[in-house]
Amino acid sequence: MAFTTAISPPSATRLRQLLPNRSPLSRPRTIRCASPSISVSPSQSMQFDLRSYWTTLIADINTKLDEAIPVKYPQQIYEAMRYSVLAKGAKRAPPVMCVAVCELFGGHRLAAFPTACALEMVHAASLIHDDLPCMDDDPSRRGQPSNHTVYGVDMAVLAGDALFPLGFQHIVSHTPTHLVPEAQLIRVIAEIARSVGSTGMAAGQFLDLEGGPNSIDFVERKKFGEMAECSAVCGGFLGGAADDDILRLRRYGRAVGILYHVVDDVLKAKAKSEGDEGKKKKKEGSSYVDVYGMEKAMEVAEDLRGKAKRELSAFDKYGDSVVPLYSFVDFAADRSFTIDSSV
Repeated sequence: MAFTTAISPPSATRLRQLLPNRSPLSRPRTIRCASPSISVSPSQSMQFDLRSYWTTLIADINTKLDEAIPVKYPQQIYEAMRYSVLAKGAKRAPPVMCVAVCELFGGHRLAAFPTACALEMVHAASLIHDDLPCMDDDPSRRGQPSNHTVYGVDMAVLAGDALFPLGFQHIVSHTPTHLVPEAQLIRVIAEIARSVGSTGMAAGQFLDLEGGPNSIDFVERKKFGEMAECSAVCGGFLGGAADDDILRLRRYGRAVGILYHVVDDVLKAKAKSEGDEGKKKKKEGSSYVDVYGMEKAMEVAEDLRGKAKRELSAFDKYGDSVVPLYSFVDFAADRSFTIDSSV
């Protein structure tokens, strides 16, 4: 539902003109680490090669997703599931964020991969259902026909329904027990269930369908902020983060998820004003720009960038390990590159 759209370099250039990095958190500063022998360059989040980091993780995650969803009987359901989960163009933002946060707290990457795959399954399921004619009625997704366009509405509903429990099953059956205690796995499963349920993304989708200007903030938080929030929090659970740090991760993830979508709204509005309508969904809820205007939307985006970075400042003591999380924030705002997910 969020944090997955790729844009072309010209659009990224326009956005950097619209959203200069004005946050005081972007000023040069020294990050103090737990060890006095470790120091982080003031501009390291800008120097960090997020594209290579992200692309490398995509390759690993794609392989594990392919293994996680073999074709079984009934074959058509599994083919429909694989069609959306393994679709070219998927940026794997939820699993990448989960892995990055797990590693921030010293967790092993192998401990995070099963949950990372589950997050992508849940994310794909939500997109399958979002695209249905009774929801957003979108005939395409990531540059190819939507699941229901290829397999029919009935099979798309079943594929989405099957992916949700498969994600939970995958966490339980594939997470190394010597790396993640059972109590932490239970918290991960509960977090994902909360995120996709009636008080999470489902609530956001409901209000998006209902419409109304007073619902836009709730829709942004629930429909677009939940997945990133859940991904960050699950990574924290897997890495053994303390409760106070989990709260920081929750606020960080939510801010990044909403930031990404608000920036999408700004880019779409900018393209529309320049006569580039592009493809539009038959049913499209109000955007931040529609409700508050371009200037306010840009202010909100800049505030969200600053908020996300302020939450991360508590983790500066971890040195290099926190840099990917800072880079996610700047990518959400600036879109300084595109990702080739067909690796």
